[in-house]
Amino acid sequence: MTTALRPLSLGELLDRTFSLYRSHFGLFVLIFAIPHLVVLGFQLFQLAVTRPDIRFPNVFASLLWSLGAMFLTLIMASASQAASVIAVSELHLNRPANVADSFNRVKGHLPGVILFSMMMFFAFWAGILALIVPGILLAIIWSLSIPAKVLENKGVFAAMARSVDLTKGDWGRIFVVGLLVAVLSLGVRLLFQVPIIVATAMSARAGMRSAVLGWQIASLVAEFISQSLVGAISTIAFSLVYYDERVRKEAFDLQLMMMTLDLPAGPSSAAQVGA
Repeated sequence: MTTALRPLSLGELLDRTFSLYRSHFGLFVLIFAIPHLVVLGFQLFQLAVTRPDIRFPNVFASLLWSLGAMFLTLIMASASQAASVIAVSELHLNRPANVADSFNRVKGHLPGVILFSMMMFFAFWAGILALIVPGILLAIIWSLSIPAKVLENKGVFAAMARSVDLTKGDWGRIFVVGLLVAVLSLGVRLLFQVPIIVATAMSARAGMRSAVLGWQIASLVAEFISQSLVGAISTIAFSLVYYDERVRKEAFDLQLMMMTLDLPAGPSSAAQVGA
């Protein structure tokens, strides 16, 4: 798939997002599925250990397990996002990408990406509690931090400042992209989860405890499948927004063309361009 770097309209940006996703479906599903298998294993182990069918569960133990699952999910999601950024960058710049290389190239960035994800999580929800708008604004202005961190090898705070600069003057379009991606992701999750939630409630009402446990397992598996299927879409979209903002504000397309002309031909030269 050959793509000329140029400013993209909102429609073209979304079309490119889903075109990349469809064309490399297996790549992006694996990038999200492999780390989240660890999360699924942890959650299934939690179910086996905590015995959710008992009448009076240990609330403190349940809280610890939930916090552990949340922290593990944050780590694995950060790894998936960072690797997806690499894959999108390679594909968008007409270079091959694979799962192993994408994860291998983000090893040094993972601590920073995890730290940013934690900061973003708490800042977003604090902003949401403060009348919603501040949380949405923070999500917009920091939306390109992970691409900036991974592709420009910046520190966490430098990447956040870089994202603020790149998103300046384009908040409305970025908000629309984020909203559409969020609605799609939520729709897919509900498609998988609503039937299971209904079945779980009916089983609990009928006193079928073993069936309830089975539906809880099904819910965890459904969440894993939905995350694997749609998790990459948001990262693809915002990675493309990152490149689009650089093209618009820094003439990155011309910079890339000049760098390509200046570099000697060969495999090593290709790695110096772009990411």
